[in-house]
Amino acid sequence: MRFGIDLGGTKIEIMALDTGGREILRERVPTPRDSYDSAVRAIVGLVEATEAKLGRKGSVGIGIPGAISPKTGFVKNANSVVLIGHPLDKDLSSALARPVRVENDANCFALSEASDGAAMGVRVVFGVITGTGVGGGVVVDGRVLTGAHAVAGEWGHNALPRPSVAEVQHAQDCYCGKKGCIETWCSGPALARLYEAHTGVGKALPDIVKAATLGEQAAVTELENFYDRLARALSEVVNILDPDVIVMGGGLSNIDALYTELPPRVEHYAFTTEAPTKIVRNKHGDSSGVRGAAWLWTEDEVAAGLAR
Repeated sequence: MRFGIDLGGTKIEIMALDTGGREILRERVPTPRDSYDSAVRAIVGLVEATEAKLGRKGSVGIGIPGAISPKTGFVKNANSVVLIGHPLDKDLSSALARPVRVENDANCFALSEASDGAAMGVRVVFGVITGTGVGGGVVVDGRVLTGAHAVAGEWGHNALPRPSVAEVQHAQDCYCGKKGCIETWCSGPALARLYEAHTGVGKALPDIVKAATLGEQAAVTELENFYDRLARALSEVVNILDPDVIVMGGGLSNIDALYTELPPRVEHYAFTTEAPTKIVRNKHGDSSGVRGAAWLWTEDEVAAGLAR
């Protein structure tokens, strides 16, 4: 039995998977916002309640909106600020009396889709999150690649490649402290901002996409710009990683045209590829993060008792 936990800004969700990856149980509780200790107690309580219901213990993997620093052992880069500066994996391991693995939520998404999702059975997977922000994760041979500083896959904070003069002139400040990051051009809020700047009218993302399908010229233009920028950004990933599959996640992954528009554009910008990189929609949707957290422990490790 393995447990995956998704620690989000508003809810903590747990999923129990059997050895074949089949969902056995799923529960969620609100995320405490008052303190780090409250968040730890909520996670521990959720695990203990789940084990009481199932009558079995399991391995524990957790996806968080941040990362554990290899240098300090503390959480960093988390939008749930109460986590920052704390050794979450060690504290949970102590409280639950077993090893606990904590990983970035985008990495968990990529691992889920590589393990039993849209990229199952391939060697190198790049998982893309395009929604409120732009993030990503890398999985090689079924293992998350975190890197020396736990920032592998964070392509959203690279600068937009091959910018036009207008893009240089209108580059936005990013919350990371840099300017003109991919996230400031290719996220959902960025697309809405650019459409409003073009038209003077604010619209939600689904309405912009719908307007484009109905032929509204401003919406068509902004979506074309979005496809081009996203393709430029992904071509840099292809040049460095050359993944077998790119799996799209997040709210913008629901734009059907992505899967026909992106492959030839990415091929155009990438370095002499022999065929378009395979770009697919995720299989598990919003469940990918919590499923990937469960897969942080492999079947062999669970069977060998390494997670107990």
